[in-house]
Amino acid sequence: MFRLEAQNLSQAYHRRFVFRSVDLTLQSGESAVILGGNGSGKSTLLKTLSRALMPFEGDVRLFDEEEEVDSGKQFFFTSLAAPYLELIEEYTLREFFAFCGKLKPWKSPWTIEELVKKAYLEEAADREIKYFSSGMKQRVRLIVAIMADTPVLLLDEPTSNLDKKGVEWYRELMEEMGRDRIVLVASNENAEEYYFCDRELRIEDFK
Repeated sequence: MFRLEAQNLSQAYHRRFVFRSVDLTLQSGESAVILGGNGSGKSTLLKTLSRALMPFEGDVRLFDEEEEVDSGKQFFFTSLAAPYLELIEEYTLREFFAFCGKLKPWKSPWTIEELVKKAYLEEAADREIKYFSSGMKQRVRLIVAIMADTPVLLLDEPTSNLDKKGVEWYRELMEEMGRDRIVLVASNENAEEYYFCDRELRIEDFK
């Protein structure tokens, strides 16, 4: 059982608060959505919770049972998918999945071929990622995050650049792989992205 705790969490740029005084506790099997418009700070909150950004005030702590995970190791316990995350575009899809599997193990002993099929990108398996469409790249980001063996899963506008079939694919993937994890979604009021979430936070409430 893992537990993610944010206490009095605040973030600021150029002496202006993006959000302030966020308190949040989630355990394995629980999920929450951060709602807000474009530029509201929801992505910044998600990145701060992932420790990709250091908080201006407060702290983010992760516990395995009652033992705190060292802050320097939280990267290995957390997956983040976001449309702004860069991919290694010179790699083929097979090469990229092999590379990611060395950084963080997959949740099940998936082969590269199984991951390619899971993404429905078989025809592009040996193509360099720089030639992928925006929707194909988003599928790759989601596969890498959702299929990783991490107790914390952070999804920033996960259906960005996905067509209707892609959204259905995302829902199926979350039904299969999203259970028993701490899941946080940042969304611009798109219910397809967070239909499974137990709790809602509005970023405007923390201004």
